Amino acid sequence: MTEQLKVDMIACDGHGVCAELVPELIGLDEWGYPVLANAPVPRELRKHARKAVTLCPKLALSLSNR
Repeated sequence: MTEQLKVDMIACDGHGVCAELVPELIGLDEWGYPVLANAPVPRELRKHARKAVTLCPKLALSLSNR
């Protein structure tokens, strides 16, 4: 089973916490909003991805099964 990060752009306020926690999968655009890699979360980064989901101030980040 593979998981992929998703962001609710309506809920996101662009705090950037997610990009700090998982820079390998999440970048920031020029306004500070997340730009997600269009790829499954590698096994070695799943723990970090889950932490980013948990620590998102607006709960805009999620992990979904593909």
